[in-house]
Amino acid sequence: MAHTEQGHLDVEDRGAVLIVRVDGGPHGLFGLDLAQQLEDLVNRVDSDPGVRAVVFTGAHPERFVSHADVRWLQEGGAAVPSLGRRGASAVVRMARGVDRARAVEPVVRRTPLRGALELDRLHATFLRMNSSGVIYVAALNGSALGLGAEFAWACDLRVMAEGDFFIGQPEILLGIMPGGGGTQRLTRLVGTHRSLVAILEGKPFTPAEALADGAVDDVVPQHEVVTRATELAEHFGSRSKTSIAAIKRAVYLGGSMSLAEGLHVERSEFLVQDQSADGQQLMLDYLEATEATGELPLYDPDVYEQALTTGSVPRRSAVPQS
Repeated sequence: MAHTEQGHLDVEDRGAVLIVRVDGGPHGLFGLDLAQQLEDLVNRVDSDPGVRAVVFTGAHPERFVSHADVRWLQEGGAAVPSLGRRGASAVVRMARGVDRARAVEPVVRRTPLRGALELDRLHATFLRMNSSGVIYVAALNGSALGLGAEFAWACDLRVMAEGDFFIGQPEILLGIMPGGGGTQRLTRLVGTHRSLVAILEGKPFTPAEALADGAVDDVVPQHEVVTRATELAEHFGSRSKTSIAAIKRAVYLGGSMSLAEGLHVERSEFLVQDQSADGQQLMLDYLEATEATGELPLYDPDVYEQALTTGSVPRRSAVPQS
C-alpha cells in the first residue's frame, strides 16, 4: 500500500538563517519523502557559505513532527527476512557499503536491503548535521515523538513551546525501539539512566521535564518559539563556520570515543583551525591589541561582551584604547 501522506519542507530564506517548516501532512508524519528532502537540504546548506544556521519548526499547529510514518517502518520490516542480531548487523554493514556505491542503489531499492539502506541514509543525514559548520536549531512548536524527537535530538539546539506538549521515545509501546538515533543522542543529552528509563517506559517528557533534564535548551510560549530559535541561530551562527564544524565534530564524534581517541580528534581539528587564515588573523590582531593597550582584550569586560555578540574578538581598531 502506498503512503497516503506526502511531506515537504517549506524553506523561508532570511539570508544567513533559513526557517524550514516541516510539513508531514495532516498528521505531521515523517516519511521517506521528508528524509530525502532533508538530505538534499543539508547537502545544500553545507556547501553554501552564505547560510550560517537553519531553524526547523513544524507546519502542524500543535506538533513539531508527530513521529515516523508507521507504514514506512512496518513495510520496511516486513520486506526483510527474519534476522537475528548477527544477521541484522551484517545487513546494516552491507547497506552502509551500498550507500557509498550509489551506482547500484536503484537495484538495491528493490531488494530486502531497502529498509536498511533508507535508515542508513537518514543516519548519515543526521551525522552530516552533527559535522557541519551550520547551526541547526529545532523550534518545537508542539509535540514530537519517536523520529520527531530524534530529529530534534540531532539538531544542535532545541527550543520548546510551553504548554500541554511532550517529547519522547514511545517505540517500545509498538513492540519496537528507537531507530533514528534516540538511544544514542538522548543518552548523550540527559545521561544513561534517565535515557534508559524514559525509553523503556515509553513515557515522554513534558516541556518542564525536558528543560530540567537538558533534553531542550529553552521553553517559551508557543508564539515565541520560532523567534527565540532564530535568535539562537543568529547568535551561534555568527561564529566562524569552519570553527563550528571542527568543534561539532570533536564534541559529537570525539566525545563518544575513548579519552585518548577523543583527544586525537581534538588535536587534529585544532591543528587545522590553528593554521586557518581567519584564525591566524584574529590571533595576530589579539596580540597587537594586547601590545597597544597593555592588557589582554578578553579581560576587558566590554571587549568580551562585544566578542560574544559579534562572534569574534574585535579587530584592534575596535578595541578601546587605554
